[in-house]
Amino acid sequence: QVQLVESGGGLVQPGGSLRLSCVASGITFSNYHMSWYRRAPGKERELVSRISSVAASTLYSDSVKGRFTISRDNAKNTVYLQMLSLKPEDTAVYFCNAEEFYTRDNYWGRGTQVTVSS
Repeated sequence: QVQLVESGGGLVQPGGSLRLSCVASGITFSNYHMSWYRRAPGKERELVSRISSVAASTLYSDSVKGRFTISRDNAKNTVYLQMLSLKPEDTAVYFCNAEEFYTRDNYWGRGTQVTVSS
């Protein structure tokens, strides 16, 4: 059974930071591209960041570039999202996604809430 479990969300003031974690089980983690998506209230889900299966490449949405950093630890089956200089518009539910690099099998976590407010 595949599970992706996010953690690290919470309430933070503007300018603050958080680090999200997503622990995967039931998959060969190193075969999967890992991504963070978010869905803000009243908006569509959007891709925030992605890291390739061997961490050779990363990409970021323009809205978070320079503030967020994605990383992975294949030995711990974990992907991280370090978020700095948080803004109120970063408020959203953040979801972890795993996509197998060859078969494109796709899995989602249940999400973790991030709220940026003073």
